[in-house]
Amino acid sequence: MKRRKPSRRELIKGSAALGFSLFASPLRAATPEPVAITPQLIDAAKREGKIVLYSAMDLPVGEKLGKAFEAQYPGVEIQIERSGSERLFQRIGQEFSSNIHAADVISTADASHVLSWKRNGWLVPFVPEDVAKYFPGQYRDADGQFVTSRIWLSSLAYNTHLVKSAEAPTSFADLLDPKWAGKMVKGHPAYSGTIMTATFQIVRDLGWDYLEKLSKQRVMQVQSSTDPPKKLALGERAIMADGNDYNVVMLKEAGQPVEPLYPSEGTPTISGPTAIFASAPHPNAARLLQAWLHTRETQQFFTDFTAQYSAHPQVTPKAGRRKLSDIKLMKEDAAGVEKMADEIKTRYARLFRV
Repeated sequence: MKRRKPSRRELIKGSAALGFSLFASPLRAATPEPVAITPQLIDAAKREGKIVLYSAMDLPVGEKLGKAFEAQYPGVEIQIERSGSERLFQRIGQEFSSNIHAADVISTADASHVLSWKRNGWLVPFVPEDVAKYFPGQYRDADGQFVTSRIWLSSLAYNTHLVKSAEAPTSFADLLDPKWAGKMVKGHPAYSGTIMTATFQIVRDLGWDYLEKLSKQRVMQVQSSTDPPKKLALGERAIMADGNDYNVVMLKEAGQPVEPLYPSEGTPTISGPTAIFASAPHPNAARLLQAWLHTRETQQFFTDFTAQYSAHPQVTPKAGRRKLSDIKLMKEDAAGVEKMADEIKTRYARLFRV
């Protein structure tokens, strides 16, 4: 008999008891004192010599970031375990249930994940100095257990060789035009945290009726939010119905025939939080990475080479790129995503038959 995969709700419920017994802590504790990068922290990290990062970032992005860290702190190696956020969420739940604690740091594309991990008592409070000084409250946990490391959008886009600018869709509603049937590609919310978050915002603002109509358009289904931009650039599809805008921007800057589109109804907005596990095998190296990642210098570097956005107010978009303030955005709601995640996966799979 085929074994049924546990639902997100079951993973949360089943792992919560283990989490509280191992790492019991109140949900509202005193916010820890901000931590600067000191020679003592660097030395302690070098003695551990390694960090295991579970990450939903596109692998080339994560690897470039990791190499920059290793160059600044030689002797501390980063091992990156990359997968879609929803798969990572399931993997972490299963590992913790089996008393396996391999990960030091988690960077997810589904902000609802850190809510359940915090509730389980799995995260350790740690506030980097720059976060305490500069990050707005909506981008950091009040108890210091996670912080938004990056912000991006799930936009539309088109292949400029296959679609003329004047004929390109300007809204989600435009994607329902019969002329786009069989010409679109999109990611999957059961794999990608970006697509899970975007799907929640679309369902909340446009209704399930919209997705039901879209599902009849013979849409190519891929997994990660990084896949639709690549399919678009290759000319395998003319229109990207969702995905991430930063890959589109980077492909365009590299000379590929792609153009991002920000729909008139609003563009889904995604925050990617990073947190340290209380059971981290390399706790000092994890703290060093978390502190380094949220400095102004690293956030600017990351923003420049990934075309994503930063919550650090001293970071500015690279010249020629659009500012978030210039785009109509859909509102984030991590708690809403957490409540609807299982429903989204079930109904989406039924509608798109995937």
